[in-house]
Amino acid sequence: MQLRVSSSISNGKIIMNVDCDMYSNNSESVRDALCFFMDEEKGHEIAFVQFPQNFENVTKNDLYGSGLLTIAQVEFHGADGFGGPLYVGTGCFHKRDTLCGMKFNNGQNRISDWADNENDQNVEENLKELEERSKMGLRYGCPVEDVITGLAIQSEGWKSVYYNPKRKAFLGVAPTTLPQTLVQHKRWSEGDFQILLSKYSPAWFAHGRITLGLQMVYSTYCFWASNCWATIYYSIIPSLYLLKATSLFPKMSSPWFIPFAYVILGETIYSLLEFLFSGGTIQGWWNELRIWLYKRTSSYLFAFIDTMLKLLGFSDSAFVITAKVAEEDVSKRYEKEIMEFGTSSPMFTILSTLALLNLFCFLGLLKHAMLMEGGIFQAFEEMFVQTILCGFLVLINLPIYQGLFLRRDNGRLPTSLAIKSTALALSLIIFFKSLA
Repeated sequence: MQLRVSSSISNGKIIMNVDCDMYSNNSESVRDALCFFMDEEKGHEIAFVQFPQNFENVTKNDLYGSGLLTIAQVEFHGADGFGGPLYVGTGCFHKRDTLCGMKFNNGQNRISDWADNENDQNVEENLKELEERSKMGLRYGCPVEDVITGLAIQSEGWKSVYYNPKRKAFLGVAPTTLPQTLVQHKRWSEGDFQILLSKYSPAWFAHGRITLGLQMVYSTYCFWASNCWATIYYSIIPSLYLLKATSLFPKMSSPWFIPFAYVILGETIYSLLEFLFSGGTIQGWWNELRIWLYKRTSSYLFAFIDTMLKLLGFSDSAFVITAKVAEEDVSKRYEKEIMEFGTSSPMFTILSTLALLNLFCFLGLLKHAMLMEGGIFQAFEEMFVQTILCGFLVLINLPIYQGLFLRRDNGRLPTSLAIKSTALALSLIIFFKSLA
């Protein structure tokens, strides 16, 4: 409605979109966007110019992975080569006509009739009339209305541009606690998964309308929620089989071990270098891995479940706004890069249970190795991949162990959650060992 009303007041050809908690940090961003729109060769194809979403309060090592460095510095630049990045809802300049539903027709576009109201004498009556007309602008009804809007615009033949200047164009406020971060990622992944299953799915709606590369870019984010199951599987099953001294992967002496070693080393080195070249630190990369694990085993899981319940008619999705106002003691811990829990929630129950499960399994492996005839080296040789995986999960979950048992500040995890998670982890282990 605001889009239609503004057409009667100013009818500006370009609309800037910024979240309420963001502000302009670069006065030249308007000029930069106009340069793309006014380009003689490609300007007529461009629907919107997207700047990266940056935050002013990200810590040195980006405790919660809020900087989205890989997305901003690598993935969106790649999307730019396939026809343009996604619309992320803020830090973006739009051509008004594209938000009004105008299709691309190779530069022959004209302002729609309803937007030309310069000769109207009674503005008030015209505004009332505009409010009753067909809906235009953002595609609402989805937790990520920005992404689905950008996809719809690009499916009409338009392209977008990603511009990432050295001086950040817009700055906002990132979440300062783990609950805020997980809720934010739940909303994002739930919305993207709903797009995948909707009529606007990049798999079928956008097929033939956008490039195959851009389809794959959209699908990467749309499959976030469903990826939870693979991560949960590898967080549980390999560790449990350590208790039975059963190897699920080839031994180090087997030639079949080489592909697994190649994948582990290659992926680790590549992700580290990618993160460092994007401007991050080694500790920041480690924090990014931790949040990657946490959101996949909690945020994405709940996003998947909620989406399926909605499809089956058991619940309705609600737009959840991420609270970003922090108390003084919370802010101090955030500045010191101490992870903030401070509450009990189903997400934390899952994270704590998985963390304790892997800890108990790793301790069980050490006990079994000391009793083996060949000692710990033989156990390590036979179950190398599982040992590395379980050990990695134990190391990356150190903040949870501290929050459960060692910390005494208000940001720790509740004692009741520690008891519940311990009971759940032990129950799962006992049940697994009782199986034949």
